[in-house]
Amino acid sequence: MFFRAFTRRTARALGLVGTVQNLDDGSVEIIAEGEEATLREFLESVRRGSYFSHIDSIKEVWGEPKGSYSGFRIR
Repeated sequence: MFFRAFTRRTARALGLVGTVQNLDDGSVEIIAEGEEATLREFLESVRRGSYFSHIDSIKEVWGEPKGSYSGFRIR
């Protein structure tokens, strides 16, 4: 829960919308929408992680925003 909460707090502070969730394989999926510069700042924060998290790797996939999110939440 710590990493997902960290991710939500960081995204909300930057004004991003989207979701964060644990996947069955133990990885975490983050979907975020916002301005590119803000998304890059968010990505750098996620790379560092929180005090309680350990990041092995990050796979980035960029695409066009869908506009289907109204906030940032944990799923």
